[in-house]
Amino acid sequence: MNATPSAELDLYQDVVMDHKRSPRHFGTLASPTHQARGHNPSCGDDLQVTLHVAQGQVQDIRFSGQGCAICIASASMMSEAVRGHDVAFARQLQQRFRAVLTGELEPESAHLGKLISLAGVRRYPGRIKCALLGWHALMHALDDTP
Repeated sequence: MNATPSAELDLYQDVVMDHKRSPRHFGTLASPTHQARGHNPSCGDDLQVTLHVAQGQVQDIRFSGQGCAICIASASMMSEAVRGHDVAFARQLQQRFRAVLTGELEPESAHLGKLISLAGVRRYPGRIKCALLGWHALMHALDDTP
């Protein structure tokens, strides 16, 4: 039996709030190989992403800073999704996630895992930047060649 859209929405909201209340991988790495900051001056969201990348793999990731529930939850879920995976996987996941939020790709076909719980953000254009801030910082960090 499929969950009703309302039940799914409640479940997704629960996932987002869980990640806001208890963000995964929150903090900083002592000796990151890559790092970048994401800042949205229009709302005050401000995140720092630090990474340990070796042999083309995101071996560890941390984020710190402050932001709204969507910003923090998205960064938390991002950190879970990319930790232990290849850099190429992280880049592809970011592209699919961004495509869902901007309406270029349907959530069901994007293979986002838990990140699908943020797909509803696309109905609120002003909040898309909140959900993508950590991802932008991640991409800038990966582009930062040590």
